[in-house]
Amino acid sequence: MNDRSLRILVILPMYGGSLPIGRYCCAALREIGHTVRCFESPVMYSAFTGLKELQLPPESLAKIENSFIHIVSQAILAHVESFEPHLVLAMAQAPVDRNILLRLKNSGIRTAMWFVEDYSIFNYWKIYAQLYDVFAVIQKEPFFTELRKIGQENFVYLPLAADPSFHKSIQLTNDEKKEFGADIAFLGAGYPNRRLAFRHFAGRNFKIWGSDWEGETLLSKNIQRNGERISPEDSIKIYNATKITINLHSSVHTEQLVSHGDFVNPRTFELAAMKAFQLVDERSLMGELFGSDELVTFDDMEDCCRKIDYFLSHPMEREQYREKALARVLKEHTYVHRMRTLVASIESSVGWGLPIGVETHQEQNPYQAELANVMESFLLETGLGPHSSLETAVSSLKARKGPLSEAETAVLFLDAWKRQYLHTDNRTSR
Repeated sequence: MNDRSLRILVILPMYGGSLPIGRYCCAALREIGHTVRCFESPVMYSAFTGLKELQLPPESLAKIENSFIHIVSQAILAHVESFEPHLVLAMAQAPVDRNILLRLKNSGIRTAMWFVEDYSIFNYWKIYAQLYDVFAVIQKEPFFTELRKIGQENFVYLPLAADPSFHKSIQLTNDEKKEFGADIAFLGAGYPNRRLAFRHFAGRNFKIWGSDWEGETLLSKNIQRNGERISPEDSIKIYNATKITINLHSSVHTEQLVSHGDFVNPRTFELAAMKAFQLVDERSLMGELFGSDELVTFDDMEDCCRKIDYFLSHPMEREQYREKALARVLKEHTYVHRMRTLVASIESSVGWGLPIGVETHQEQNPYQAELANVMESFLLETGLGPHSSLETAVSSLKARKGPLSEAETAVLFLDAWKRQYLHTDNRTSR
């Protein structure tokens, strides 16, 4: 691949679990040298949900919601036109419709989605997956076969990860240790399997953090802050203060409290990055990601309870697992690793539809080449597309604050020269 920076537009969802993941992706892509712009869909979430307050019939509401998504799509296209990305990366649930994807394909801009969902539960992938140049997923077979059936051959297994700049071990105050500390804790939503599974911990030093626990009676004394949502910053404190964090993957089914599913949730990587000791339910893809000496898994709730008792009384062994899990995450499971894999997969499977960098020609005189280099430097600094007009560049520059760089000073000089001399020539030729 050309070693120049790619321009990448990341489309965030309005809400949901893939929203923070999208932000981690933006940070990782910047870290590895790409020019990144995030489309902030969340700013429109309150307006979108407010449509329901109009109390319209379901058919009318559906039409208006579709019209709203169309407006969002136009905003995305406006970013595409100004930024001219090589790649548009959509996170799961991002407001990207078929028309956008078809227009991007026709314009030569590559598209990818990171589908960080369970394909068997969220099946909207059947409508959109084949329209993306590359479709990244957190599951393997039989999902791979299902993607081939709808005509998507360019898929890549891309498990979740951690952001070590955020998911890290921190020092807590005595008050924080008192508020957030516990022998056992869980942070997450009150899915049906968790409500029943955690009854095994009733009467123990066990804290439940997170939302959607309404109506839970047996564990009501364990639920913290009346079941309010927990900020990312407080989640770090909870995990750092807890001796054993329970990491039970969610399920809407209660026949099996431990579902024995395939994909590994982001909490697994994040806890490891924070050096938090966790007990995680067994997953079929876990063995490819962590060794048995790095994470402790449990097969059912009886097994979980036995291991809680054992590891509470063996703190040195907890520390050994914590150290090894952290080392594995830093070596293989960060968002930088994932974004490198995704970009490499796109390059190898479909290549880049737009040229990377600004081409120069041998017949250019030295002044033309120097001007091209100045404009190229400025456009990279501002995140504008390489074919943006001088007027767009100047408007962007005038909206910024702080001292001017050499490239910025040159752009303002060029604009002043153009207005003084070219406009004068135009007036005398009339």
